[in-house]
Amino acid sequence: MLLILQEEEEMGSLDGLKVLDFSTLLPGPYATLMLADMGAEVLKVSSASKPDIVLDYPPFIGDTGISACQAWLGRNKKTMFLNLKTEEGKAIVKELVKEYDIVLEQFRPGVMDKLGLGYEDLKAVNPGVIYCSLTGYGNSGPLKMAAGHDINYMSRSGIISHAGRKEGGPSLMNFQIADIAVGSLNSVIGILAAVNYRRNTGKGQFIDVAMMDGCVPFNSLDGAGFLVSGEEPKREGERLNGGSMYDYYETKDGQYMSVGSLEPKFWKDFCMAIGREDLIEGTVWPENIAEVKAEIRGIFKTKTRDEWVEVFSHYDACVQPVLNLREALLEDEQVKDRKMVVDVDLPLHDGVKVKQLATAIKLSECPCEYKFAGYPLGYHTKEMIDKLGLNYDELEAKGVFN
Repeated sequence: MLLILQEEEEMGSLDGLKVLDFSTLLPGPYATLMLADMGAEVLKVSSASKPDIVLDYPPFIGDTGISACQAWLGRNKKTMFLNLKTEEGKAIVKELVKEYDIVLEQFRPGVMDKLGLGYEDLKAVNPGVIYCSLTGYGNSGPLKMAAGHDINYMSRSGIISHAGRKEGGPSLMNFQIADIAVGSLNSVIGILAAVNYRRNTGKGQFIDVAMMDGCVPFNSLDGAGFLVSGEEPKREGERLNGGSMYDYYETKDGQYMSVGSLEPKFWKDFCMAIGREDLIEGTVWPENIAEVKAEIRGIFKTKTRDEWVEVFSHYDACVQPVLNLREALLEDEQVKDRKMVVDVDLPLHDGVKVKQLATAIKLSECPCEYKFAGYPLGYHTKEMIDKLGLNYDELEAKGVFN
């Protein structure tokens, strides 16, 4: 019994799932990173002749030739090269899918079909295959073949129409909302839902994840309100986009504090902290918003950010400092306690560890594991070919790994 319990404790939550990953850039690779951290066996298939601009993105780790992004997004994965335009390459994929029966691809609609590797093609090989197509605009609709990036999906979804400032208009963020919060997470959710369905019915299926689709419900409260009232939300005109005291405020030293004191009890504490109890009755969204906000902006500029942190440490007001990356990732005690930055061994370099962003899911019985950082692309090609019982040298001579 003790042996059985020990074995169970060492299992990942997704042990037994095998994923064939044809994705590039950020959305797909981050999705399979999460699956790999939770125990799935992920094999990334890529082209040796087509650079991935995300994996080639600097900085690089010393003189290893491995970028920080490759070490992170390649974590816990095996990686091989295949030229999918060769008949031998296609045959290898069809052989792999007999075992790696979850497929994630990030090409435009129809690309895999033209290669003879679409859902129907792989379903013919393995009827239980789960096939996730992650695209910008989905596999249907007038935009299905259009190119796009994070900024485009958010723009067309309506989110950006009421984000930013009245005077400055839309503002950029260095966080890929559509890529990660939509593309990656919805792919993981869709895949795990399909795995559960297959477990119950024995049937695989096609999963159509569009990054623009996922941005549409991100209009959230304002979107739900518009569909009922027909009134367009305005920049800095709503409760959560700068129209109330819910906002960022510059401090004496040019830093910023975030104020999220929406509920009456938090607003009361906020007003007490800044010495303006007279503002409590007006709520976080007073009628004379411009006047009150100007006063509060002036108050915040009387102290440095860290002085305000000390002031608000005595109040439960939903007020926090805007931290830079060093402060957030290396110094913040909350991040340390939650182990959101981990040290991971860099393969092929004894004793070298690299700091990486952890996966933000805490499972009590089967926590995420960070076994190794990303290998050089294509590193496991020969291993996988040998495992299939094929002649690596002959295939290499035919350009199957180019």
